[in-house]
Amino acid sequence: MNKAILGKKLGMTQVFSPKGIVVPVTVVEVTPNVVVQIKNEEKDGYNALVVAYGETKEKLVNKPMAGVFKKANVPAKRIVKEFRLDDTSAYSVGQEIKCDIFADGDKVDAIAISKGHGYTGIIYRWNMNHQDNTHGGYKIHRHQSLGGTSGTARVFKGKKMAGRYGGTQVTVQNLEVVRVDGERNLILVKGAIPGPRNGMVFLRNAIKA
Repeated sequence: MNKAILGKKLGMTQVFSPKGIVVPVTVVEVTPNVVVQIKNEEKDGYNALVVAYGETKEKLVNKPMAGVFKKANVPAKRIVKEFRLDDTSAYSVGQEIKCDIFADGDKVDAIAISKGHGYTGIIYRWNMNHQDNTHGGYKIHRHQSLGGTSGTARVFKGKKMAGRYGGTQVTVQNLEVVRVDGERNLILVKGAIPGPRNGMVFLRNAIKA
C-alpha cells in the first residue's frame, strides 16, 4: 500500500463527465489526517503510520493514546488507525495527510462497516424463496428446513440461517476517483460505498488495479 486516508461518508449525488454522461458518486469528506506515530522495520518489524482523525474531548481518550497525542503534540482525536505503507520516509510526526494525495482518475479501495439490519430471517438475509402464499397446507411460509433429521441428524457447518445481518467490514475494490476538491476537503468516488451517512470510510490505493 502506497497511500491511504480516513474520511466520512456524506452521501451520494451525481456529476456530469466532460462528455455529458451522468456519473453517480459517493461524497467522502476528508478533513486532514494527522500522523501521531511512525513505525519502522528496525524497531517494530514493519513500516506503518499511525494517524488520527476527528476532534474529541481529552477526557474521552484513554491514557495510552493520551500519551501518544501528548508526545506528538497533537490535540486529542476520535479515530486512530494504522496504515501499513511500503515506505514511510516521506512522513513525519505531526504532518497532515490531505485529500490531495489522490487525484482524478485514481483507483481506490473503499473499506467501511456496512449498515446494520439487526436480527433477520433467511429471506431478507440470504434472499431465499418462500412457500406459496395460497390457502390450505402448512402455514409456515417463511420458515426454514434445517434438513438432516434422520441420517446425519445434525446441522451442517456453514448452513445459511437466520441471524444478525450487516454491521460487518466490507471492502469494495477498484473504484474510480471522479473528482478531488481540495478547498472543501472532498473526494468524489464513482459508485456506492458501504455504510450509513456520516460513517467512517477508509480509502487506499487499489491493490488489484
